[in-house]
Amino acid sequence: MPSGRGITILTPYLWLLIFFVIPFLIVLKISVAETQITQPPYSDLITWDDIGLKIQLFFGNYDFIIFGDGEFYLTALWNALTIAFISTILCLLIGFPMAYAIARSSPTSRNIFLLLVILPFWTSFLIRIYAWVGILKNNGVINNVLIWLGLISPDNPLIMMNTNFAVYIGIVYSYLPFMILPLYATLEKMDLTLLEAAADLGCKPWRAFLSITVPLALPGIIAGCMLVFIPAVGEYVIPELLGGPDSLMIGRILSNEFFTNRDWPVASTLAIFILIVLIIPILIFQYFQNKQVDAYR
Repeated sequence: MPSGRGITILTPYLWLLIFFVIPFLIVLKISVAETQITQPPYSDLITWDDIGLKIQLFFGNYDFIIFGDGEFYLTALWNALTIAFISTILCLLIGFPMAYAIARSSPTSRNIFLLLVILPFWTSFLIRIYAWVGILKNNGVINNVLIWLGLISPDNPLIMMNTNFAVYIGIVYSYLPFMILPLYATLEKMDLTLLEAAADLGCKPWRAFLSITVPLALPGIIAGCMLVFIPAVGEYVIPELLGGPDSLMIGRILSNEFFTNRDWPVASTLAIFILIVLIIPILIFQYFQNKQVDAYR
């Protein structure tokens, strides 16, 4: 009979087993199968014949994507990584001053600001993205305001919908709280006497910011960047509703392969590629976390 401590330790491993390891193994299995017009639309990995047990591994999907005509998929993956990276930088540039201001505000104001940061989560994600369609389209809120101010002609509205600009707006708006909250948690615990000591020693504010604030906020910066970058790479809804032909991201390709083309093996192979790419920032975060733990010892 496992003790309470054993159950507590076992729970996260059980969670990872059910919701990560088993689904990953299923996707890996499909990625080494051949596409077939059957139900399910891929060949069996293990079959029985007159000889006995037979395991059939098909690596043609990996060969097709890397060395064959898979340039289209790699381009979509590169686009997704580029858009996710730029969006993460934008979230960091916007989120850092916001988190810093919240951490330095009074306790009463701080609670109100934090509530405003998480308030959008009370509304459906899909509805919030549809709201941006109404704001960015040719006869939307922004163009109507600019026309009313006389800054643009009604015949030449700003083209914002179905562009990368709209995708950046959607991703930054949706994932900005994931950058602010870990940054706030780090900055709120920062020892302000270090800044006072730096000022007493004649250190300029910008240099104290770069030498003290940024290094101490590094765990929050890394955590926030991961929370934005990783889901942004596989984003499907935002590029589908706000993006255009130039906003081809790997999430849209995966959806098309699974549900339109019903090419599950190729889609699973792409999912494996994405997972491998996303392991890199996780390893970087783990490295910095271990380094920080060693510094505290």
